[in-house]
Amino acid sequence: MAITTDIDWPDVLPCALREGHSTQHGTPFQRTEMDSGRARNRRRFGSVPSQEQFAWLFTAVQCRAFEAWYRDALGDGVGWFNMSVRSPLGVQPQVCRFVQMYTGPELVGVDGWKVSALLEIWARPLLPPGWGHLPEVITGASILDRAVNKEWPEA
Repeated sequence: MAITTDIDWPDVLPCALREGHSTQHGTPFQRTEMDSGRARNRRRFGSVPSQEQFAWLFTAVQCRAFEAWYRDALGDGVGWFNMSVRSPLGVQPQVCRFVQMYTGPELVGVDGWKVSALLEIWARPLLPPGWGHLPEVITGASILDRAVNKEWPEA
């Protein structure tokens, strides 16, 4: 089950910084330790959220706009919102919400303000089911694309 929201990250605010962007995925399986010393893992969930650390560098005006948006549009961080997130799949829109209150604003340079936050991403960005059985096709996709378009451009 996916969720949707009509609240978007404001277009007038910058994208998140690359620096410090890290991801921690939820665990989709359950582990049971047995008396023999061995353990058994079994899949428990088909979709789990991820938590990602983000930081933004704002001007003073952008920072004021962010803090007002956080308070008014998100109900002080309670609401879900759409934001473009970079992952190994590229930049894609994701449904996000704040896990806790953001930190900052922290003065950076003359008039820059850094804000950091831990966000929950509704679903971890993955290729569609089935592609995991074909890792050689995934890793060789650029070669295949080049060969098809160079050798058979009329096709």
